[in-house]
Amino acid sequence: MAHAGPSRSSKNYRKSPKSAAKKRAYDREYRKKEKGSKAPDSAKKRRLNKEGARRWAERKKRGIAGKGGPDMSHTTKNKLVAENKTKNRGRNGKNGKSTKK
Repeated sequence: MAHAGPSRSSKNYRKSPKSAAKKRAYDREYRKKEKGSKAPDSAKKRRLNKEGARRWAERKKRGIAGKGGPDMSHTTKNKLVAENKTKNRGRNGKNGKSTKK
């Protein structure tokens, strides 16, 4: 397969060094905050731990923690409900967006 050449955005950043510098600074901050931080207190890890703890607490409350059973699924009102694993993990709507209940 042949390479299509540089994208429109990369051509734009080549023409405008000021824009490119601004984007690099933004990307650097974004990666530091969300993606690659190895620090134990990175924003992504804190958010995931908080959500995992909430989900685990809900499973314990319902008596299904550590026993397999249904998934805890979010509704449109951000409530947790027990739902069949197949349905919960298979729900993947248009453009990969969730089709929450």
